[in-house]
Amino acid sequence: MARFTTSDGLSIHFTDDGTGLPILCLAGLTRTSADFDYVTPHLAGNRLIKMDYRGRGQSDFDPDWHNYALPIECRDVLELLAHLGLNKVAVLGTSRGGLNAMGLAGAAKDHLLGVALNDVGPVIEPAGLDMIRHYIGRPPAAKTHADAAAAMARAFPEFHDVPDSRWMEEAVKHYTKTDTGLAITYDPHLRDAVLAAMEGPAVDLWPFFDALEGVPLTCIWGEGSNLLSETTVREMQSRRPDMILGSVSGRGHVPFLDEPQAVAALHKWIGEMQ
Repeated sequence: MARFTTSDGLSIHFTDDGTGLPILCLAGLTRTSADFDYVTPHLAGNRLIKMDYRGRGQSDFDPDWHNYALPIECRDVLELLAHLGLNKVAVLGTSRGGLNAMGLAGAAKDHLLGVALNDVGPVIEPAGLDMIRHYIGRPPAAKTHADAAAAMARAFPEFHDVPDSRWMEEAVKHYTKTDTGLAITYDPHLRDAVLAAMEGPAVDLWPFFDALEGVPLTCIWGEGSNLLSETTVREMQSRRPDMILGSVSGRGHVPFLDEPQAVAALHKWIGEMQ
């Protein structure tokens, strides 16, 4: 476990393990570096760097929720790279992490060795946004991890053949047990930032995707995703015919990344950078 201090004074938690190709793992919107626990054994032989965004996990919460924004998170990434003395990394980004990867392509492409997008692209579907509005910043109704695990299994029927033990792992990752029930592992004010962004003017993300030109690229897509549509995936392929696609059946948003299709796509992507 390690920490670094951002230019505006926040302490950010990260881990840095292994040797070889440096892969920076950026988690989903409300999630932590634990997002990558399942894929870690499949990426042996690489240097895995995992960061908790400001306001998530073991990183400091920001007193100003306006700073829970993609440009600030990209700045934090660049400051982490400077702290580690790394000029270039590959980025494996789950959902929000993929948006940050595209942001880096637009603003600091020379720092990217490659990008892997886990179930995210330049168009975010309304159904996915509606789900985010519903849950973000609110503790679960479930009072125990077991109840939360059962609720997840019911809430995500697009995930097929997921054992109860996996849902329990997910519940433990995303909720902390307290005397009064379960608590979220991030700053509740993240809700304010996200809702404000949703209510603001729409941003065309295709130029950020197009900025990935020449960068080794893969997309892991949960075929049942309510956030990344098949239409968007096909347009991504049209613009980047060399993009490696890992289509994962029986998964929605987001694949766990240890599915055979996901692992195969990631290994092929890594091969392009070696």
